Amino acid sequence: MAGVNIKELVSKKNPMTEGHRMCPGCGAPTALRQAFMGIDSPVVVVGATGCLEVSTTVYPYSAWRVPFMHVAFENAGAAISGVEAAHKVLSRRGLARADIKFVAFGGDGGTYDIGLQSLSGALERGHDFTYICYNNQGYMNTGAQRSGATPRGASATTSPAGSAIPGKLQRAKNLTEIAVAHDIPYVAQTTLHNPADLIAKVKRAVETPGPAFVNILVPCQLFWKIEAADQAKICRLATDSRFWPIYEVADGEYSLSYDPHARVGAEDFLRAQGRYSHLFKKGRERMDLVEQAQNDIEAEWGKLLKKCGRALS
Repeated sequence: MAGVNIKELVSKKNPMTEGHRMCPGCGAPTALRQAFMGIDSPVVVVGATGCLEVSTTVYPYSAWRVPFMHVAFENAGAAISGVEAAHKVLSRRGLARADIKFVAFGGDGGTYDIGLQSLSGALERGHDFTYICYNNQGYMNTGAQRSGATPRGASATTSPAGSAIPGKLQRAKNLTEIAVAHDIPYVAQTTLHNPADLIAKVKRAVETPGPAFVNILVPCQLFWKIEAADQAKICRLATDSRFWPIYEVADGEYSLSYDPHARVGAEDFLRAQGRYSHLFKKGRERMDLVEQAQNDIEAEWGKLLKKCGRALS
């Protein structure tokens, strides 16, 4: 974000207050506060059921300074569609200001899985809104169950590592590419490795006419079994290992936002998290799964570079 004054951004009044009940070290409120730094217009927020909703709207209190609608796990896409459509009608009648932006939030459970058909319908219909997925790669609100976003090999309560299975057996769903397949104006993937990148991507998403989707990787310290202070470190490892590539797709054109020159291996990223500790247990190591993770990363990185029109590096 060249030319942007970071001091001005952090001094902006944020739509979400500090008085919420998210866990210390959770990546979601960090991502949300940074996201709102990129939004200058009045905003209406729709939130799917999940950690963010239950921790910011504990009746009779709310951590939101803007209109906020809590909806079910499965229908954030439909709800934001209805709000945006109603605003169009009211604007035509001169009953609403025209510069309002519409943003929906959902965790990976409410986005990758339960709310996917609702989101897909909203993207296909072309509503003018931005959907932000705060992706902690599991169902944290209901007890750390595996989701469609949970990576292969991670231990979750419904895919526990043990003698029967070494954690989740399936690869994570690539929802960012599923969003791209809807041929919408803007899709982006980012994390907390670089606040300016996250802010810039959300700003572009909100200011692009039509539907936009931003997938943000956010650590959950309880599920990922990391120290609260290591949030940024883990996100940096995710990007530098290319486990979580940082890129955007505008009008079908791919652009790589970050190419780590000092790359680290998948093993460094996995070892930093307790959810993969079983892979490195002395005498029962599963280095085959670590190697498989590295191979998956290399394959996906090669595909992405090709889409970006870049040579394999």
